[in-house]
Amino acid sequence: MSFRFKQFFIEDSKCAMKVGTDGVLLGAWAPVSELRILDVGTGSGLIARMLMQRCPEAEVEGIDIDEAAVEQARENGVKAFVSSLQEWQGSYDLIVSNPPYFQNSLKNPDEGRKAARHTDTLSYAELIHHSARLLTEHGQLALILPAEAENEIRQLAAAADLFLTHVTRVYSKENKKPKRVLLSFEMSRCRDLEITSDTLVLEDEKGGRSAAYSELTKDFYL
Repeated sequence: MSFRFKQFFIEDSKCAMKVGTDGVLLGAWAPVSELRILDVGTGSGLIARMLMQRCPEAEVEGIDIDEAAVEQARENGVKAFVSSLQEWQGSYDLIVSNPPYFQNSLKNPDEGRKAARHTDTLSYAELIHHSARLLTEHGQLALILPAEAENEIRQLAAAADLFLTHVTRVYSKENKKPKRVLLSFEMSRCRDLEITSDTLVLEDEKGGRSAAYSELTKDFYL
């Protein structure tokens, strides 16, 4: 299937995980760097393409263990490679990831979707450890995760000298529990970094995009 954004197209027919709200949120929300950026589990390359649009001067790369997804990301204009995060080498000023997040749920019979959705191939601990290994001295890590994973990720990150700088809790509607959390960490020895905390509600009272969601994604959605 092909998705048209304001400045690019994304084809995701070869990808286990399709274009979705989580990827769009992270691509629009993540801090941008004018140097080197790595998109972990790039899939169709959506997040990488969004960051390329936001920061044309940056060198953006994507990695994924799914060969078909990497082929698709390349077709979508992303410099992508077949590799796990555990095996990857390099040095980055920003790492972004919409990682596998189902830990104990029923597994999907489709092997591609199973690898893309479950933490068997990339646990939270491995995600944090290897991201910290690849980040520059003041590099940043930006993630989107289920809201219930926030405390675990924050603890793992703190143990790796990655300190939270920004958290946005994402709600589908007002008066609902948060569905997702966007987290930005900085690789720093300074434990007194100021933390910005806010919320984002995706739907307005009529079921359309909220004003805040529309503002965040205005450079991408048609």
